[in-house]
Amino acid sequence: MNALVKQHLIDPEVCIRCNTCEATCPIGAITHDANNYVVDPNTCNFCMDCVSPCPTGSIDHWFVVPEPFSLEDQFSWLELPPKPPEPALDPDDSEAAALLDGAHAATGGRVPPPPSAAKPQINVFNRDAPARATVTGNLRLTAGETDTRHIILDFGSRVFPVLEGQSIGVIPPGTDAAGKPHAMRLYSIASARDGERPNTNNLALTVKRTAGGLASNWLCDMELGATLDVIGPFGATFLLPAAEDADILMICTGTGAAPFRGFTEYRRRHAPGIHGRLHLYFGARTPEELPYFGPLQKLPATLLQQELVYSRLPGRQREYVQDRMRARAEHITALLRRPNLHVFICGLRGLEAGVEAAFTDIAEAAGMDWATLRESLRTSGRFHVETY
Repeated sequence: MNALVKQHLIDPEVCIRCNTCEATCPIGAITHDANNYVVDPNTCNFCMDCVSPCPTGSIDHWFVVPEPFSLEDQFSWLELPPKPPEPALDPDDSEAAALLDGAHAATGGRVPPPPSAAKPQINVFNRDAPARATVTGNLRLTAGETDTRHIILDFGSRVFPVLEGQSIGVIPPGTDAAGKPHAMRLYSIASARDGERPNTNNLALTVKRTAGGLASNWLCDMELGATLDVIGPFGATFLLPAAEDADILMICTGTGAAPFRGFTEYRRRHAPGIHGRLHLYFGARTPEELPYFGPLQKLPATLLQQELVYSRLPGRQREYVQDRMRARAEHITALLRRPNLHVFICGLRGLEAGVEAAFTDIAEAAGMDWATLRESLRTSGRFHVETY
């Protein structure tokens, strides 16, 4: 046992290359190349600072191995290697026991994809060999001060395979203050796997212009015919379940609606008679600031049950998605009792705490323990969170 070492690894199949871990690590143990983010076993001190900010749980993997995997090994992976079996413990070997306990100390862990989801392709294109796309659409979705855009990228004859719920990476032109190329920015795909129209080789993004935002302003200002490099696709778990009886509860704010537009478009085209239902809780300040407000009004309730929630309506008390969830507690409770329910949450990181509290209250009132139920949903590939 004394020869064993604990190693911190990142799952390249789940990692969305958002750079949060590298930016968070206080000792520079995390680095990346064109393919993967990796942890240097000679530098990592297991401080855990990178674990909780990771939006996917891909950072939370701990192996006990005779010899650490090298950086070269990790850069070459498309998925984690099989986890080696843990050796039997000598009850008198306290050092070995502490080592194995530490390997399970983290709180996150990999969330499996929905069992019926299609198998995604990931990392098909990287920094060294990106796909070239042309901007064929740039439509403003919102009015007033908020400028949110629906941007369509066409790949011509080059196949760029995506599934609903995946993301792509783009790199703004120029260099940062240190003279290095800018870090990749990640955007969720807002279209169905077969394109904005059936059988077209394109995809859509939902991009909100932010003050001082390098990537958002660059994308929102792109003219039709402009070209850019695209990396990816990324994401192997936040995927649309294909099971016909799958009920899908989607909770989002702002541009967090992007993957759910993809979910809805795919079901609208390909599964009109499906038994499972889509349920959307969508929050924004006003209807004018809610992306896709107009198209949402045209969708039938048989396809999408929607709760549109506004926090800044004149003369009205502020309401957020967690408030509407509590107001619809009977509806949420009925969904939580269904064995085919899948929960997806997407939006700004502050959304997660409010939704978690609402689920806790709703479950408790119905005689259920939310922590236990959430873990059951998570381990069965039916609870997914992407916040940023």
